Amino acid sequence: MQYFDIIDPKSFHTQTFAFLIVEEADHVLTITLDREEKRNALHPQMINELAYAFQYAFFNNDIWMLVIQAKGRVFCAGADLKAMTGIIESHDSTIPEADGEILIGELFNKVFKPTIAKITGDVYAGGFFFLAGANIVIAQDDVKFGLPEVKRGLYPFQVMASLLQVMPARKVIDWCIRGYNLPVVEAESYGLVSQISTPHEIDEVVENVIEELKQNSPSAIRNGLRAYDHIQPKGEAHKYLYDMLMKTIQSKDGQEGLKAFREKRKPVWTGE
Repeated sequence: MQYFDIIDPKSFHTQTFAFLIVEEADHVLTITLDREEKRNALHPQMINELAYAFQYAFFNNDIWMLVIQAKGRVFCAGADLKAMTGIIESHDSTIPEADGEILIGELFNKVFKPTIAKITGDVYAGGFFFLAGANIVIAQDDVKFGLPEVKRGLYPFQVMASLLQVMPARKVIDWCIRGYNLPVVEAESYGLVSQISTPHEIDEVVENVIEELKQNSPSAIRNGLRAYDHIQPKGEAHKYLYDMLMKTIQSKDGQEGLKAFREKRKPVWTGE
């Protein structure tokens, strides 16, 4: 994992993250999505910051695991649709630009450290990169999971590929093409969620998982996750799927869907 020049551990925590809160303590790197007012939508610089934090964790053997969480009632609403149309919010981040394109669907596969997703808010669209990519997903029993892209003239191409790694293909396709909300209990039955917790117990549940992982060899886990990645089918899946997303956005239906979303009206499809 090398999106940036070698990151100096001493300077990492002096950087300004505009869209994340990054904390390191007792071998755990905790990354909090901090764009609550925008439902933690994936701003391009947020993705850049995520890659920076993941690369730091990859090269730092003092970090044994990562916890991903978010502020607010929406864990992540997916891609920032305004950014897709060229309207990009300014920021004060000091994180440098990555060397090359970041494919968020590949970040989790290449860190080779256990990742725990603590889901305390609803998840939509590209937010499922976090659930499909994490090794352990602890979700509150009151959250909602939705894939509404087809209702916006889009399709969850890369998310589909990530979900197919943890869920049955027929269910993934059904979800993608119908665009409904999936109950958290059903998500657990299909393998997307590891454990369901009540809101007042989730902190304790996550902490118990962290303590359990700390009893095991971090180097053995790291080598095991690297071996798992090695035996997975290789290819250019995420790059191809990203290109397909761009093609769909540029279609007439894609433009109509984004326009209707901005104007808060029902889209009029032409099939073009």
